[in-house]
Amino acid sequence: MQASGPGICEKLCYRYTIPSGDLNARMTFFSVLLALILEQVRALSTQNPIYNLIRSHATHTSQSFDAGLPRHGVLAWLVVVLPFVLAVGVIYYLLMRVNIFLGFAWNVLIVYLTMGFRQFSHYFTDIHVALNNDNVNEARDILHQWIGIDTVDMPVDEIVRHTLVHAVVASHRHVFGVFFWFLMPVGPAGAVLYRLAEYLSRRWTEPAPDRSPAFGAFARKVFYVIDWVPARLTAIGFAIVGNFEDAIYAWRHYAKQWPNENEGILLAAGSGALGARLTGPLAEVSSVDALSQGDDAVLPVGSECTPRTLQAAVGLVWRAVLLWMLLLLLLTLAVWLG
Repeated sequence: MQASGPGICEKLCYRYTIPSGDLNARMTFFSVLLALILEQVRALSTQNPIYNLIRSHATHTSQSFDAGLPRHGVLAWLVVVLPFVLAVGVIYYLLMRVNIFLGFAWNVLIVYLTMGFRQFSHYFTDIHVALNNDNVNEARDILHQWIGIDTVDMPVDEIVRHTLVHAVVASHRHVFGVFFWFLMPVGPAGAVLYRLAEYLSRRWTEPAPDRSPAFGAFARKVFYVIDWVPARLTAIGFAIVGNFEDAIYAWRHYAKQWPNENEGILLAAGSGALGARLTGPLAEVSSVDALSQGDDAVLPVGSECTPRTLQAAVGLVWRAVLLWMLLLLLLTLAVWLG
């Protein structure tokens, strides 16, 4: 009995002193999976108290700090982002010290709040249904409510194209970008950092009579840095689960058509992967004319957008989600078996 005692103690000590990095890796897959399931069962309203608190805090901070100089935007960004990120990180650390299951529940809650299709997909779904029912005017109205552009007399192919452009970017920012930062060592704090940075880069760069143009410059730049790697990984995912050759070709030739480099890469790769012309050719020429221009000619990628392309886009995004979830599952199994 005495000889077996140390062995049992050693096993128990090892069991309850697993390195925190291993614990994080083991919980991550199940946190994301459960959060996605919960989000599909009960979508989070965009008017929930937490979102309203962040919107109110961001608006009040911008009004208080904006004095026309770029450094005021830096201070305001830190005032909005740091308290939430630090609070989420500290709570996660304390919960993990108390019980791993409390830390797991906190992970699921934060992922549920920051990641999900249903936070933007109702517009996409409503437009899809309206076009399938040949109700073009309703589709125009929904698109106008979503992105605020003039949709009067907009043809069907342009309605679909604008819908796809915003859906591709939204799927990245609501799913894949959050996914990437949640996998970082900071865990749920990384997911909160990404969502807040995305929100401020969008909100503080919108034209407003009471906001100076310089105020949102820092928010835009810092989100570009934060989103640099995730945007390229999402584009690679689209290429793998879609038309790989066309996605890479469009990435090389059409990404620079968009003012935002990260969005340009997403849209170009998504265009090629879908086989739909989300980004038009650099020069409006036919394929035959482009071929006659020699080896340096840029060929159009994909065909014109149709309502059927919307369904294809849904399949593309879900396949990309399954791809990254499969990779995460393999990583989790490697940690468990290792």
